[in-house]
Amino acid sequence: MSSPPPLTASLGPWPNLANTGSPLDRVSERRGDQAFIASTLNHADARAVLIGGETIVLAQTEGRDPFIPLGAAKQIAETGETIYIGVIDGAARVGFAIAPEAAERLKARTDLLVTDLRTIAMRGLIAPQHLQPVAIAKALLTWHSRHRFCSNCGAPTQVTEQGWRRDCAVCHVQHFPRTDPCVIMLAIDGERCLLGHSARFPPGMYSCLAGFVEPGESLEEATRRETFEEAGIRVGHVGYFASQPWPYPMSLMIGCFAQAESRELNIDRNELEDARWVGREEAALMLTRQHPESLMTPPPMAVAHHIIRAYVERGPDVLR
Repeated sequence: MSSPPPLTASLGPWPNLANTGSPLDRVSERRGDQAFIASTLNHADARAVLIGGETIVLAQTEGRDPFIPLGAAKQIAETGETIYIGVIDGAARVGFAIAPEAAERLKARTDLLVTDLRTIAMRGLIAPQHLQPVAIAKALLTWHSRHRFCSNCGAPTQVTEQGWRRDCAVCHVQHFPRTDPCVIMLAIDGERCLLGHSARFPPGMYSCLAGFVEPGESLEEATRRETFEEAGIRVGHVGYFASQPWPYPMSLMIGCFAQAESRELNIDRNELEDARWVGREEAALMLTRQHPESLMTPPPMAVAHHIIRAYVERGPDVLR
């Protein structure tokens, strides 16, 4: 009797990577074209998302665009700053800042989906193509809430460029939205990969190691430094895999594979509760949540899931 095929051959279709793949056109080159902006805002299909702190307010829909029609959105709650996300089929998508307490009150309405961005993404509460515009609005309005005053002279700043810049009228410095680069990497030792468990993870969840890129540091250098700092493993060659916007609050996850040059773990317990070398078949069990010890990887929304899956399917060849 032949043995069953390995799990690496039965992982199913590739899942969507959250916060990517939207039909949105940012029209960045036309943000100063007031006539164009006005025409997209006056479009019958112009829509908005309401952001109140960590709370997202969308229309409760079944498969349709969850953004709220623009006129209705303006009537739901008193709005603060407005950011212009972009256009879809000629119609504007915008983000409105509202007070967090106003967002909380809206939870009583059955026609609205009121929750946080992470829950929306993890539970697949809206279609994947709509997630990126929501993520853009959340990240950008978070940036605005934290940059109301000029970091150069301390004077209040004003929103310009449809929400994509803040200007200081006193010292004339222009402030642009920031994105924090973060490497997320899988160290590979032949048929094994290195996974870690952080205290903030759910029980049994293991993922790629990760860390912020420091000033004056390349992605390759950050990958080597973070892997050694967290797990005591030296890595050499670093290969790029994919990136993912991660608006918690404003990061870009830069996925990499790294060739392990040492094997003995020396775990930084301030960073990780545990780290271990995991074989490809065991990693497949974790991906499909069939591990006998209930170990698992992050959900498909996260780039870590995709990095681990690519290694499970291709093995050490992912380093090429």
